[in-house]
Amino acid sequence: MVDSPEKKRIVVKIGSSSLTSRNGEISYRKLVRLVDDIALIKDEGHELLLVSSGAVAAGYRKLGFIERPQSLPEKQAAASIGQCLLMEDYSERFVSHGYVASQILITRSDFSDQKRYMNSRNMIQVLLERGAVPIVNENDSITHEHLKFGDNDTLSAKVAGLVEANQLIILSDIEGLYDDNPRRNPNAKLLEVVHEITPEIEAAAGESSSDVGTGGMGSKIEAVKISLAAGIETFIGDANKPNILFDAVNHKAKGTYFKPNAEQDNLDVRKHWIAFNSGTQGEVIIDDGARVAITDEQSHLLPQGVREVNGTFDCGDVVVIKHLNGDEVGRGVINYSADQLLEIKRLKLKEIPDHIKVTKSEAISQTEFVCHTDIKTSR
Repeated sequence: MVDSPEKKRIVVKIGSSSLTSRNGEISYRKLVRLVDDIALIKDEGHELLLVSSGAVAAGYRKLGFIERPQSLPEKQAAASIGQCLLMEDYSERFVSHGYVASQILITRSDFSDQKRYMNSRNMIQVLLERGAVPIVNENDSITHEHLKFGDNDTLSAKVAGLVEANQLIILSDIEGLYDDNPRRNPNAKLLEVVHEITPEIEAAAGESSSDVGTGGMGSKIEAVKISLAAGIETFIGDANKPNILFDAVNHKAKGTYFKPNAEQDNLDVRKHWIAFNSGTQGEVIIDDGARVAITDEQSHLLPQGVREVNGTFDCGDVVVIKHLNGDEVGRGVINYSADQLLEIKRLKLKEIPDHIKVTKSEAISQTEFVCHTDIKTSR
């Protein structure tokens, strides 16, 4: 984290429509304005990481497509060209300000694997500390649809959690969150500050309004849930507004600020990974006493509290924990394989060594558990 309380670590997400012209190609004017704004923030001593959309939008016309391609191979081919175009323009403009840009292409599997997750975190830490501007995008040229993050709104929130950012800024062609769809209701009001994502707010979130983007307000709200769970303040605003980034960092921009609850226990990097990135391998069904112990009493989940085991998993995998009534209790790192747990469930702790060799007596440690109430969005 940045040492001085006045200095921030900021993640900025920019949407495709905010980087491209009407004909779908990169708008150098828009990109220059964005980089110039970032340079102002960097000049004040802040650390900044950019999650940039636009690879497919920047590349598909170079392949001769008139409209954005729909098939996966065509989109991947367009992305492979577009990434080069984006980074070339970004690099040239950042160099003009005296800053170095780096490219980071990731997939969802990079986040689901704990070692690769922490390696990514450590690498980005070095880049930020050395003053570089990491530019992150999903590796669209090789990613399978079922392994995608879904959109760069979600990716930016997960990256913000990864680097323990102070602020996430999501820029697109949307001014912010309204209490109703402003395109249908001219009387809809912009919500300037939001402290909690309620069902009413989710209902007010609309769909994507751009032909070149993939994420609408709905995806942005899902991203906000992820960032707020880590205690990260988030801003949504219109990329076309002059000095929008600089003003957002200094809390002067017009848009919507989402403030984390000061009383909530924010998820650290480890628990944020368990909650939103790990990928679950199975589930364990627990009884009433076990649920009370692991949630209310902040204790461990013991094998004797497990009633059923579903799926195939190994020691160290993340599993879903459910109550007998079907309600999800949370997620955690399991200390036994599925076969081992089937053998010892319902046994007392002193009886377990007679059946299997163990390194930890508890099935899931409290330090490796995330309660369902802290997991406020889909994966």
